[in-house]
Amino acid sequence: MQAIVMTATGSPDVLVAMEVPAPRAAADEVVIRAEAIPVLFPETKLRSGEFPIDAPLPLVFGFQAAGVVTEVGAQVDPALIGQRVVVATRGFGAYAEFVAGPADSVARIPDGLSTVDAAAVLMNGSVAIPLLETAALTGAETVLIEAAATGIGSALTQLAKELGAARVIGTAGSPEKAARARELGADDVIDHNDPAWITRLRETLGGATVDVVFDSIGGASATDLLDLMTPLRGRMLGYGWLSGAPAQVSAADLIMRGLTFTGCAGPDWLDRVARVRDTVLARAARGGLDPLVEAVLPLDQASHAHRLLEDRAPLGKIVLRPGTAVS
Repeated sequence: MQAIVMTATGSPDVLVAMEVPAPRAAADEVVIRAEAIPVLFPETKLRSGEFPIDAPLPLVFGFQAAGVVTEVGAQVDPALIGQRVVVATRGFGAYAEFVAGPADSVARIPDGLSTVDAAAVLMNGSVAIPLLETAALTGAETVLIEAAATGIGSALTQLAKELGAARVIGTAGSPEKAARARELGADDVIDHNDPAWITRLRETLGGATVDVVFDSIGGASATDLLDLMTPLRGRMLGYGWLSGAPAQVSAADLIMRGLTFTGCAGPDWLDRVARVRDTVLARAARGGLDPLVEAVLPLDQASHAHRLLEDRAPLGKIVLRPGTAVS
């Protein structure tokens, strides 16, 4: 079968199309014929070496794929064969015509939702909903969503008011992304590439404060935001570091202002993300969450897809399609 093999850490050029043996299902696994493979921003960090990859190279790259179940292991319900599903791998193996993954990662794709849309929406929605639940919005809060037009931020922006935000302020890195954030539900948008964006945010607030910050940028800007947050009930949820470093926030910073910081990562967090997969796909199927597909590219253009993500060019999700897949 054709697959995209990560030959080393480095530039997108380390992702090489090769012929490799098709996987077989272990006892607790399924194998799918992949029809849609989402290209995820954390994958670019693993490929580059910024995040360590806990497996020897070379390997077939990729986290998730959507398609039709063709084989199940001895411990798996055979009724899954022929079903359309999204599956997560054990850390690699998704950029391929056939993909194996644990059966407990399977999310069935409901009728009315295309395989491409299911692949595109699952990661963003599955992280956004637990973030909003953790924020415990009451209907009165002003929230700040960083990188509000793309990725997880785009799902947060779509869902925030439905799940309890009164006012949504987003950040975005270009005029096109700012326009998209407004389309998705942001009331105001700040350019986070402006060195004075914290000042612009203060002006936009007009003396008000931010109750909840969904922090995907991290770095020093997280500390700069603290004085714009609501004392005693302000909360910051950290789930990314687009700046290259986690939020530089200390306990003293929080205590002196009566604020809280919740780190949304680790095994327990991933369990919460996994539990909402079916909810996300059902919501997308009935039109309650737009998958925002930017482009569907052939599998052998994986390296090009990574370049686009690293250039922060796409407004939506890029999905890879193996050459033998059915649309």
